[in-house]
Amino acid sequence: MTITHNPKNCIFETTIEGITAHVKYSISDGSLDIRHTFVPKQISGRGIASDLVSATYKWAETQNLKPKATCSYASVWLKRHGYNVPETPDHINGNNCAI
Repeated sequence: MTITHNPKNCIFETTIEGITAHVKYSISDGSLDIRHTFVPKQISGRGIASDLVSATYKWAETQNLKPKATCSYASVWLKRHGYNVPETPDHINGNNCAI
């Protein structure tokens, strides 16, 4: 799988079988916040969301940015991978992403 980064639009994406999945993020106060993770049903269940989130946070580390997750999927991913980060107010209030 090839994952591309479009920093101008704050997005990591991949296209599988002609269908595009993506992660959108924002950067502020020294943190990279994954705001939205989207994998269409036609290509779901293949670990694509995890790969996209991983690539995004790996890039953030190279930029000395702390991981943050408004997206509910990214929040769970961080916890599963041993990160101890608080949930954002948006996530707590139910304004989370679609997977």
